[in-house]
Amino acid sequence: MQTFVYQTPASVADAARAGAVDDTRFIAGGQTLLASMKLGLAAPATLVDLTKIAGLTGITVSAGTVTIGATTTHAAVAASKEVAAAIPALADLAGKIGDRQVRNRGTIGGSLANNDPAACYPAAVLALNATINTDRRSIAADDFFKGLYETALAAGEVITSVSFPIPEKAAWQKFVQPASRFSLVGVFVAKTASGPRVAVTGAGACVFRASGVEAALAANWSQGAAAGVKVSADGLNSDLHGSAAYRAALIPVLAGRAVAAA
Repeated sequence: MQTFVYQTPASVADAARAGAVDDTRFIAGGQTLLASMKLGLAAPATLVDLTKIAGLTGITVSAGTVTIGATTTHAAVAASKEVAAAIPALADLAGKIGDRQVRNRGTIGGSLANNDPAACYPAAVLALNATINTDRRSIAADDFFKGLYETALAAGEVITSVSFPIPEKAAWQKFVQPASRFSLVGVFVAKTASGPRVAVTGAGACVFRASGVEAALAANWSQGAAAGVKVSADGLNSDLHGSAAYRAALIPVLAGRAVAAA
């Protein structure tokens, strides 16, 4: 790992200014970034630590919305009685991320900013129609995830919190890749006031909505309706862990299980 400058700003504004400089990366839990640096896959000149900034950690529930601060750990979300009461599926998802070390260090903001194609949180954010709040604006989930490790965030833009509308029903199903504990395929299903939303992670370049499953559930909210949808393998991931066709077959199966669990 090469040498780097380490900064600990005391405010979001200071962090944003520091992060706007070329070759600078934000860090919170560091569960992806530090590993990438150790392997020589990333070599930022400066790391800007967000964990010292007051107000970026915590969970609040009000007016039908669960708001989670960007530096809140996965373990904190999983253990939150407020989250478990309002959106049980979200607490369930957080409790199944990685292992204990990852859950106690990794943060929701870091997961979303990194946008790993097999990360769990993006599926919940997209299916629940959440809003990603930054120091500059609020970004709808449908507009946030752009592609492989790509988001709508601009240089120096800091995620401050994520706001989740409380759904009528929701559930999460994860087919685990046992070595990494990432999702080979993960499906989050939510029944919202505007209709069903189904988000898939692990199967494509980044999280995406399964429109065919959503249409089937809009007509008939049942396990059989979801499981009966045929999903195309075109454009899906194919690797030593599973072919595109295998992943395509998993999506409706997991969606059906999620509906049953919800």
